[in-house]
Amino acid sequence: MAGMGMHGRGRGHVPPMKMKKGVLKRLMGILFKNYKPLLIVIATCLVISAITGAVAGLFLNTVYDTLANAIAKTVSVSEAWSKIITTLIILGSIYLLGILSNFIYQQLGAILTQRFLKDMRVKMFAKMQRLPIKYFDTHTHGDIMSSYTNDIDAIRQLISQSLPQACSTLITMTSLALVMLYLSVTLFVVVIVGLFAITMVTKFIGKNSAKYFMAQQKAVGQVEGYVEEMMNGQKVVKVFNHEQKAIEKFNSLNDNLCEVSNKANAFSNMLMPIIHNIGNVLYVLVAFIGGGIFIFTSGKGLNISFQSLFTTGSFLTPLKISVVVSFLGMARQFANITGQISNQINSVAMAMAGASRIFDLLDEKEEADEGYVTLVKAKEDSNGNLVETTDKTGVWAWKHPHKADGTVTYTKLTGDIRMFDVDFGYVPDHIVLHNVTLYAEPGQKIAFVGATGAGKTTITNLINRFYDIADGKIRYDGININKIKKADLRKSLGIVLQDTCLFTGTVMENIRYGRLDATDEECIDAAKLASAHDFITRLPEGYNTMLTADGGNLSQGQRQLIAIARAAVADAPVMIMDEATSSIDTRTELLVQRGTDKLMEGRTVFIIAHRLSTVRNADVIMVLDKGRIIERGTHDELIAKKGNYYALYTGAFELD
Repeated sequence: MAGMGMHGRGRGHVPPMKMKKGVLKRLMGILFKNYKPLLIVIATCLVISAITGAVAGLFLNTVYDTLANAIAKTVSVSEAWSKIITTLIILGSIYLLGILSNFIYQQLGAILTQRFLKDMRVKMFAKMQRLPIKYFDTHTHGDIMSSYTNDIDAIRQLISQSLPQACSTLITMTSLALVMLYLSVTLFVVVIVGLFAITMVTKFIGKNSAKYFMAQQKAVGQVEGYVEEMMNGQKVVKVFNHEQKAIEKFNSLNDNLCEVSNKANAFSNMLMPIIHNIGNVLYVLVAFIGGGIFIFTSGKGLNISFQSLFTTGSFLTPLKISVVVSFLGMARQFANITGQISNQINSVAMAMAGASRIFDLLDEKEEADEGYVTLVKAKEDSNGNLVETTDKTGVWAWKHPHKADGTVTYTKLTGDIRMFDVDFGYVPDHIVLHNVTLYAEPGQKIAFVGATGAGKTTITNLINRFYDIADGKIRYDGININKIKKADLRKSLGIVLQDTCLFTGTVMENIRYGRLDATDEECIDAAKLASAHDFITRLPEGYNTMLTADGGNLSQGQRQLIAIARAAVADAPVMIMDEATSSIDTRTELLVQRGTDKLMEGRTVFIIAHRLSTVRNADVIMVLDKGRIIERGTHDELIAKKGNYYALYTGAFELD
């Protein structure tokens, strides 16, 4: 339950978040950089589709004028019908072009969206592989998974729906504004007043909606992280009758999610009705003012119009009823599309929150690696010097380029690991290892014993460079491990952890994970070495049996045996056995011990064990307490000292 406490901290109320600057700009920058040709085609179709929806007012104005002239008998009925039919054919063609353009940009938009999301997931996963272990120790797995699901989906909605619709409506609004200016500047001023009111309302409501949608996105990640944690720890929850506490904690997180979601949607849902009613008021104002000008100033030049400038050379012209009727439709359309932009605020806010979280992941500091010493196969030349070779039968050697004189030297990998006055803390102000000095000569078995939290696993984490030391030095075959590339360093280390991790795949594939170029025969030999071969052959499909849910169809001991076989096939010169037999019964342990004894032959081995019986044969046993080595020696030497080790050994064979 310790993990529950650690990950549960700070998961209560999620305050509203402020929108980060530059998120949308960065998102658009990625789109333009990687998908420019596709964007150009989509943008062209989008512009055509938007403009075709706006120019209808001009043609309808022509139809109204023609009908008015026919009624006034200034043109014949046949001429009027001919002009109306021609206008409608042109209008129909324009609408057809708009439909075709809309279809093309919708299809291409879907292709663009899926390509973008695929590339983003690839970037996120690749980035995740380059992050240090510390990142995963300080972030819940469910919260990280939320970035691959909820945050990515929010961006999908932005790219496929919100942005195209926002661009389309902006183009349509611009086109409508030009058409309205062309017909009547006077009435357009009325529309601008309505637009100003809509803008102020949108700004106020949208600002509050956005911050709560960002808080909602964060709360969703926290809920998913907690659910994932409870699923993994379900046995522990039930064993300690922690169900009610788990429910209470979930309810607290869920209530917070509900609270911020309610606030976000409350602001979002009130926006459209308000804008709709402002649009209705605007419709009435245009009708009232336009009708008033038409009735009371008929025949007088009180309408300011670019249309009259082009036709009569004067801005002032009598306001025609056809202009008023056209304006009513355009004013309603103008208000509606303004509302459509406002309606996208929640999607944009969620997408910005999702993109911000994704960019936080992509911007995380990667695992630093300044190493330049690499691990290669080598053999002795006629002069007895090591030279690099592609021969698989060669020995492993460290390839060490020297920048000062440009030479390259090769040092045989023997497994000599030494730590000098090492201090370390997972956080700077809390040191957990103090002045640790140890020597592991090639082929030696070094055992660490001590209470939980004494620093045993921490030492092996430093050898792997999962974490870097605060002070002191660690040398591997005489080379400072900071100079060795991490991938090559870890390639030289085989490790069996207390908590096994099996992947979805066959038993054979899980064993081969230790060395991907291993043959089936090598994997089977490794399984025999680990005493796993017998139980594997009794599985339904033997080595081809599929494992799922972290090997849930196997016992804990069987899973551990496969993990040992995986380390065996890696054939690394240095082995780390971190509670490697902790999940295996005593009878099976005797079988495994024979295999691990063979596995450890000729290798430097670090053993961490609670069962003191498993470390009796170690060359050196080191007793740790609170991050310090307080005793060291062989089993017999430590027993003779009658110190801490003696007390532990004679008190119990299991160290609690």
